[in-house]
Amino acid sequence: MENQKPPLPALKGVFFVTGTDTEVGKTWVSCRLLERAREAGLSCYGLKPVAAGCEETAEGWRNDDALQLMAASSVTLPYELVNPVALKAPVAPHIAAQQEGKAVTLARLAGYVRGALNAHKADLILIEGAGGWRVPLNDREMLSGLAAELELPVIQVVGMKLGCINHALLTAEAIKKDGLRYAGTMANCFGSMAVQEENLLTLRQHLPGAFAVV
Repeated sequence: MENQKPPLPALKGVFFVTGTDTEVGKTWVSCRLLERAREAGLSCYGLKPVAAGCEETAEGWRNDDALQLMAASSVTLPYELVNPVALKAPVAPHIAAQQEGKAVTLARLAGYVRGALNAHKADLILIEGAGGWRVPLNDREMLSGLAAELELPVIQVVGMKLGCINHALLTAEAIKKDGLRYAGTMANCFGSMAVQEENLLTLRQHLPGAFAVV
C-alpha cells in the first residue's frame, strides 16, 4: 500500500493546517509537505504559533511539534519565532494558558505570524494549528480565527480511523462557513483501519478540493 501512494504535491503559498482532532498527524503531514518542497528545490518553513505540551530544556520550554517543523524546514528560524506561545501542560491551549496566568489572543498570535511572514519569505509556509478546528484560545476567541484573520487557505489533515468521515465533513463545513478557502485534504493512514479504502473513497466523494493519501 505504501509504495502505491502517489507522491505528495510540492505546494506553493501560505497555508493553515488544521486537523479533524488532536493526534491525527498534523505535524507529521506538515513535515512531509515541507520535505517534499525541499526535494523540489523550494524554500519552506513551518510555524506553530501556539503549542500546549512542552518540555523544559537548557534553551527554555520546547514543544516537539515545533522542533519537528524546524527540522523539516529549509529556512532556519529561531525557536521563539516558530513557536512564540509555548505552554507547558499538554491540555487545551486556553486551559494551559489559564494555568500559567497567560493571556493568549488572536491579535497577539496574528502579530507574531505576520512578523514572521514579513521578515522571512519562502515558497511554502505552513502554519499549524493545535488540536481541531474549534479550539478555544480564551473565553471569546477560537484558534480557527487565526486563519480567518490572516485570510489563509486551509489544509485539513484527516486521521484515518473510525469516525473520521463525520469529523472530516463537519470540519470542512465549519471551514467553509467561516468564509475560508478549503485548500484540500491530507488523509493520514497512520494505522490499521477496517475498510480503509472504502472510507478513503467516501472522503474523496464528499470533500472539496485536492485529496492526497499520506
